[in-house]
Amino acid sequence: MADKLSQLKNMTVVVADTGDINSIQQFKPEDATTNPSLLLKAAQMEQYKHLVTDAVAFGKDQGGDPELVLENTLDKLAVNFGKEILQIVPGRVSTEVDARLSFDTEKTISRTRKLIEMYEKSGVPRNRVLIKIAATWEGIRAAEVLERENINCNITLLFGFCQAVASAEAGAFLISPFVGRILDWYRKNEGGEYTSENDPGVLSVKRIYQYYKKFGYKTIVMGASFRNKGEIEALAGCDRLTIGPNFLEELQADQSQLECRLSPDMEMPANLERLEMNEKQFRWMLNEDAMATEKLAEGIRNFSKDLVKLEAYARTY
Repeated sequence: MADKLSQLKNMTVVVADTGDINSIQQFKPEDATTNPSLLLKAAQMEQYKHLVTDAVAFGKDQGGDPELVLENTLDKLAVNFGKEILQIVPGRVSTEVDARLSFDTEKTISRTRKLIEMYEKSGVPRNRVLIKIAATWEGIRAAEVLERENINCNITLLFGFCQAVASAEAGAFLISPFVGRILDWYRKNEGGEYTSENDPGVLSVKRIYQYYKKFGYKTIVMGASFRNKGEIEALAGCDRLTIGPNFLEELQADQSQLECRLSPDMEMPANLERLEMNEKQFRWMLNEDAMATEKLAEGIRNFSKDLVKLEAYARTY
């Protein structure tokens, strides 16, 4: 029997959740995702020093005040890593726009256009890149504009159902619901024992998947941020799953049978009703969901902190 990773690849598009190019080469995923935390870790590895050096030189060459130099350096660093990854994966790479722009629609749009232009100037077409944007109301509105320009978006830091509905209605290419971080919140705030059957993160992704398929949304559901192999197995058959190297290794080492748990042909729950989403509805539903509100805010803060650390690291060159 084939290992579970091979079985999973037959049901789901497997995406590597890492900035480590060696790991991507090892597990041969279809796509790869990066974020400021992963880039910070990868940038400090000796084998990727040349990518940092090139980005720093680019930033300086562009000129401008120190803040603009840093902005250009970090954008170029993201593009450099993305381009390296795309030499290995046959599909797409996800590159995150500055998390500090999460509540600014216009600046998110302009920064994204700049990233895409940098990719295209380095020989990478836009159809091989996904731009990661936080699932704020402002971020989703930016994605709506960008998708019309054939700039595909990955709506990230997604924890609540309202975020998923708004993203689909905006025509976002893909969403990344964060399974493990949802579980973290419930363990901390409500206690109890969780298995893959009652894991609130798993149940959240299943509900979103079923809603999208029932109402014909084209937006891709990509489960992310896993805490154990069981969560991944419980979502086998989901459109895509982005998985860290440690769990890719565990799946590869497991020779047992993997059951397909999600399929567009499955019977959809009758109690799933279509929601009409507008800004007031979105903000109210997000406000009523303490977990989604807290984890979205925390995620933006943490990505912002790692961006500041990445800037500090770039300054050492």
